[in-house]
Amino acid sequence: MKTIKVMIVDDSAIVRQVLQAVLNKDPCIEVISAVSDPLFAMTRMAIQWPDVIVLDIEMPRMDGVTFLKKIMAKRPTPVVICSTLTDKGAETTMQALSAGAVSIVTKPKIGLKNFIQDAANDITSAVKAAAKANMSNMRMPRAAVKVREKHGVENVIPSGASAMSKTTEHVVAIGTSTGGTQALEFILKALPTNSPGIVIVQHMPEKFTATFAERLNNICDIRVREARHHDRVLSGQALIAPGGKHMMLKRSGAQYLVEIIDGPLVNRHKPSVDVLFRSTAKCAGKNAVGFILTGMGDDGARGLKDMCDAGASTVAQDEQSCVVFGMPKEAIALGAANKILSLNQIPQEIMRYAYLKI
Repeated sequence: MKTIKVMIVDDSAIVRQVLQAVLNKDPCIEVISAVSDPLFAMTRMAIQWPDVIVLDIEMPRMDGVTFLKKIMAKRPTPVVICSTLTDKGAETTMQALSAGAVSIVTKPKIGLKNFIQDAANDITSAVKAAAKANMSNMRMPRAAVKVREKHGVENVIPSGASAMSKTTEHVVAIGTSTGGTQALEFILKALPTNSPGIVIVQHMPEKFTATFAERLNNICDIRVREARHHDRVLSGQALIAPGGKHMMLKRSGAQYLVEIIDGPLVNRHKPSVDVLFRSTAKCAGKNAVGFILTGMGDDGARGLKDMCDAGASTVAQDEQSCVVFGMPKEAIALGAANKILSLNQIPQEIMRYAYLKI
């Protein structure tokens, strides 16, 4: 296996030192340079270009977002953002994800050394996922044509939930990870205000999901927000699971609600796509459609199979349009997907499903 060559750009000497030590412990990763700001980085990159860049956001001389945009314009390269867990950091990180960053690793303001050592697995996994990214798909696809409105997990999910055989309410469940922020923006911007209710798990740390949802809400026709406990699933609205919590679907009469709960990591994630999909299979059955999008790993594959077995329509994003063809690939291998569609086809599929259910 080819060694992943990594550059670290962070103005903290402690962060550079500890990150370099953590990453170099993995035999598949080699840190080729660790520099204090983007200007030093550009000098080093003229000599040797890295496979992956781990990038801080707030730095002297040039901020990380400006540097990121320069990289993407010159030679698109996988970038993992190393950001502080603050509201300001979340807003800036959203700008970085929009500009083409692959994923986020968070760091606290204090206790950096111990935190990075404790989070070694997450950091190395993020770098490995970034190395597999198809950077041509990190650029936002050509704006989707608006879909026209039609007029006229066992230790987390309770075993007692069951699906209704028929209801007037329907649910779209979406799960995604690496590359998902761009994919979700593309999909949700294309949907009209009479879209079916949508529930989403995007692997993302706490604080960042609220900022992400707010950003989408400002650019989409449908309402988008971070889910709260017992929010109703409503037409024309998308609920995004909060970072650091699981989100489950729950039935209440002829309506659907979401439950926001704590609990163990599932597939090393919280929120987990499997938790959402399995609860959707139990509570919605044939009244749901599941989409598994771009992402590293296998979270959501077994949950999508549960949805499929319960009679739901299930869709996996195709390899050609994925940033990382991990989660959809695993779902397809399990026989969990009724259809395999490109990102461009998914908004139409959501509304086709809605029209069929009217």
